Amino acid sequence: MKQNTAIGIDKLTVWFDNRCVIDEFSLCLAPGEKVILTGRSGSGKSTILRCVLGFVVPEKGSIHIAGEPVTGESIWRLRTRIAYVAQEPDLGVGQVREILERPFAYRTNYHLKGNLARLPELFERFLLPAELLDKDITDLSGGEKQRVGLVSAILLDRPIFLLDEASSAMDKSSRQVMREYLYSDSEITVLSVSHDPEEHSCSDRIVELPYLSDRDKK
Repeated sequence: MKQNTAIGIDKLTVWFDNRCVIDEFSLCLAPGEKVILTGRSGSGKSTILRCVLGFVVPEKGSIHIAGEPVTGESIWRLRTRIAYVAQEPDLGVGQVREILERPFAYRTNYHLKGNLARLPELFERFLLPAELLDKDITDLSGGEKQRVGLVSAILLDRPIFLLDEASSAMDKSSRQVMREYLYSDSEITVLSVSHDPEEHSCSDRIVELPYLSDRDKK
């Protein structure tokens, strides 16, 4: 896999419950490229993101991050290059400020603690009121949680963003701000699962996954 590839997926094959969900899927993203995965429910879009993160182990195929293969030994280190924002972000419990500060208590992220000074700027950028920092995470709307999840990812300075319907609960203005931030930055690589036509128009490529309904194990 070429060193100048941000994400390299080669002949990925995944089975769930005796059904082939992904069959020899290949995709390469150059650094800074924005690619959207589309396809009907069950075609494996979210599964591909989870394979990149090492949460799902494929039956066949390989994945490389910046030229390095994803393995059980390398994935913990490679995840420090990846930001993942889900449709329903798992942000933990507590006040928003505590949740945003928590990752910087870990040795891996401690050197980035100074990025917390960007909180006022990022909250304003993503249309989040400052008083939200003192609210409990359970009191936030779905769109607010998605934006807090995005802010948390940005603070960690990750060059690769995996987005799984990450703006689905946002209003139109918030979705536009998210697109303007991520899709205009040439240094951020984005692999996104999205049904937002406006996000599609900002991407470099749209890749449609087939639904493999008839490929069953014998």
